[in-house]
Amino acid sequence: MAMTRKTKSKIEVAFIYLFFVLMFIVIGYPLMWAVMMSINPGTNMLVTDLFPDKPTLEHYIWLFTSPASDYLIWYKNSLIIAVLNSIGSVVLTSLIAYAFSRYKFVGRKYGLYLFLLLQMFPALMGGMVALYILLTTIGLVDSIWGLLLIYLGGQIPFNAWLVKGYYDTIPRELDEAAKIDGAGHLRIFWTIMLPLAKPILAVVALFNFMAPFMDFLLPQIVLTDPNNYTLALGLYNFINDQFSTNFTRFAAGSILIAIPIALVFLLLQRYLIGGLTAGATKG
Repeated sequence: MAMTRKTKSKIEVAFIYLFFVLMFIVIGYPLMWAVMMSINPGTNMLVTDLFPDKPTLEHYIWLFTSPASDYLIWYKNSLIIAVLNSIGSVVLTSLIAYAFSRYKFVGRKYGLYLFLLLQMFPALMGGMVALYILLTTIGLVDSIWGLLLIYLGGQIPFNAWLVKGYYDTIPRELDEAAKIDGAGHLRIFWTIMLPLAKPILAVVALFNFMAPFMDFLLPQIVLTDPNNYTLALGLYNFINDQFSTNFTRFAAGSILIAIPIALVFLLLQRYLIGGLTAGATKG
């Protein structure tokens, strides 16, 4: 007997729920281990329990109160880089993408091809030596400002291509109507393009805010002074010290990284959903 449409639909829904459950286990189980490890007494990862008998907050307290902890300095450095990188990326990307989307100039086509090519190859990885020499030349090696400069420049190809594609979906008739009313390019960009591009700009802001918290390799090459470390680089020392390792403090410090990222996500989510809804109703 042939399977009815209703039965087939139930099976498909069951597989969808099964997929979500598996993904929750894959993502949630390591996260739960990290949380529980952070409240385990001691320092060794091999003797920690998933559900500790005597949970403690001593590792969190140590991070913020111990004279031997530079965690607050690393947190401050990461926040400074993340906030400026997020704002700077949105400004640079929105302007560059607008130029490639709305202007016609010599080299535009090959510029877009170059952006696409740079996305296909790890150009930043291949240019580490050149970037280090550049920072040494301008006096920004071992500085969070030099690291910020690399982040701002390295994000341009991918983000500009991404935002340019979104700008292309905004009807040019809006530009033409504004020009008839006497608006210039800057006014069109500010009053028309930016409000309609809130969803994609929110994505750019969020991704570039997250990057400095997650990146380890670039700060390791650029930064040498512990007072300039970012969180990823600083926390690595907890488990890479040749004399002692402290996985529980590492877990506690890692859990706290999620707080600013979650706050920024909640803040930008309103703009993302609002922009999508406005676009749908005005279409």
